[in-house]
Amino acid sequence: MTKSRNVRVRRIYEDPEPADGRRVLVDRLWPRGISKERADLTAWCKDVAPSTELRKWYHHTPEKFGEFTRRYRAELEQPTQATALDELREMAKSGPLTLLTASRLVDMSEATVLADILG
Repeated sequence: MTKSRNVRVRRIYEDPEPADGRRVLVDRLWPRGISKERADLTAWCKDVAPSTELRKWYHHTPEKFGEFTRRYRAELEQPTQATALDELREMAKSGPLTLLTASRLVDMSEATVLADILG
């Protein structure tokens, strides 16, 4: 789990906690084996997720994380992604926000990049 002020990053496969506040899935694809009930989401923010092309290129390769971060931040400047990012900013202003991802490498995921931006 990663923390940045009131923004946390967790795996969606972990059980919800009261401290999670708003729970937002930031992956483009729905995670395998998770029901909507178990996910206990406030929102699924697909528009803030990395593009399919970037996600496939990165493939959670640790050596590519720096370049992934640079490219992903550039994608977040596009209108649709910027609007979605602004929605997350608003959620973070009004209390705890937990960004959820299915990634095994949480500290090297888009959710961690987003938490850094929002923090």
